[in-house]
Amino acid sequence: MSSKKHDLNEKLAELRERALLRQVEKEGIEATNALNQPEQSCLPWIQDSHSSTRNNGKSAKWLPVRYPTGDFFICDIFDYAMKDDGASMEAPIFTLATKPDTTIWQWQSKDGNRSITVVPSVKGRATQHDKDVLIYIVSQMTEALNCGRQDAKNRTVRFTVYNYLVATNKPTGGSQYLRLEDALERLRGTSIKTDIKTGGQRVKEGFGLIERWKIVEKSPDNERMIAVEVTLSEWLFNAVQANEVLTINRDYFRLRRPLERRLYELARKHCGHQLNWKISLELLHDKSGSRATLFEFRRMVREIMVNDTLPDYRMTIDDEFVQFYTKDPKKLVIGMFKRLDSDMD
Repeated sequence: MSSKKHDLNEKLAELRERALLRQVEKEGIEATNALNQPEQSCLPWIQDSHSSTRNNGKSAKWLPVRYPTGDFFICDIFDYAMKDDGASMEAPIFTLATKPDTTIWQWQSKDGNRSITVVPSVKGRATQHDKDVLIYIVSQMTEALNCGRQDAKNRTVRFTVYNYLVATNKPTGGSQYLRLEDALERLRGTSIKTDIKTGGQRVKEGFGLIERWKIVEKSPDNERMIAVEVTLSEWLFNAVQANEVLTINRDYFRLRRPLERRLYELARKHCGHQLNWKISLELLHDKSGSRATLFEFRRMVREIMVNDTLPDYRMTIDDEFVQFYTKDPKKLVIGMFKRLDSDMD
């Protein structure tokens, strides 16, 4: 059986390579360069929640499902140094603002052991939506590492813009290419200085979220970029190589508002596969990185709770606390039985 499985895996790998080469020819990119790109291949952990989402009538609150394929690993760059201590905070690196945010952002954990300073460029601090670029790159690199590819140990990644737009559920019109260029500029220009370790290492200098980027292929018709090359920062690269990543629901890319995306990240990290996670409203406000007043933040969180837009989790809120609960019925049943058993003991 193991021999047959091995042969089947080799055939699947050959088919994927042939498909990739055909795609490269079509888009006019050299095959040798494209083969260095992590593949969007065989993701056995895909969790399709689109059908249930539509049945529950949430599609009007979310962006439409443009491309029903693929799922992603997220490199939770706030989590790596703090994963050993679940009570510590994540660092809100990305701005939730929809307009250019040129203010310096400083954050320190409640125990004072971890801190981060984020200095934006003149084009503004990297946004929560800009993070889609990193999610895509990290997803590809993680999958390549899982498949044993040696080229995934290189910090420089090359990808086609069209594939990125499809993977992150974006339209493929011309304006999206310009938006990607702006996002890459903000990611490169946003400088980080932190004592938070990734992969067991601390980068003791200021660095950008990405080190550099360049267009490696343009359309001969309209100068639109076809392929982009991005070099990750050592900080982020170390985290990926150490497999400090989390899987996210594909509906993350359908969330419209930055705060919705940020709350989902926090729920995914802290609640994870547990039944629930409880946090004070004040601490959630600080953890999210929101610049709104606490009163306004409570209103926005309550609105998200009523609309029930977060994938995988639902919220309840009172005057002081917010609770996140898993939407998975099996986990809910198992969790309730565990609580009953503990109460009886």
